[in-house]
Amino acid sequence: MTEAGLAPRLSIVTLGVASVPKARAFYESLGWQASAASQEAITFFQLSGVVLALFQRNALADDANVAPAGDGFRSITLAHNVMSEAEVDAALAHAENCGARLVKPATKVFWGGYSGYFSDPDGHLWEVAYNPFFPFDEAGRLALPGPQS
Repeated sequence: MTEAGLAPRLSIVTLGVASVPKARAFYESLGWQASAASQEAITFFQLSGVVLALFQRNALADDANVAPAGDGFRSITLAHNVMSEAEVDAALAHAENCGARLVKPATKVFWGGYSGYFSDPDGHLWEVAYNPFFPFDEAGRLALPGPQS
C-alpha cells in the first residue's frame, strides 16, 4: 500500500476459459512455457513483469461471486508490444498459425503506431502493437514517460 492507497501494480491477469487444457495448449503453441506452479485447474505463465493465469470460466465467476453469462465484448483487451512493425506482422501471423482468429489486420493507427488484433480460442482480444513512443527498458518492459505534472 502507498500512503494514498493501493500501490500501482498489476500482478496477475486471469482469463476465464472454457477448457484449461485447451487454452494452455494454445498459449504453449505461441512459445510460452507454463510454470511449475500450474495445476490441473489453473495454468500460470510468467510474462515480462506480470503473470498470466488460465482458469475455467465458470469456476472463475464462482470465485468472484458473479454470474458467468456473457459472450460479447468484455470491455478489455490485452496488449503485446513489440519493437517494430515487422514484429507486429510476424506475431499476428504466428498467433494465427497457432489457432488464433485474426480480428483486425495490422495497420498504421491514429496515435502514430502500428497494430492489429487477434482473439484466442476463448475470444479474449489481444492487440499486437508497435508504439514508437513507448520504448522498452533493459529488462524488456515498456518504459512509459514519467508522471504527469
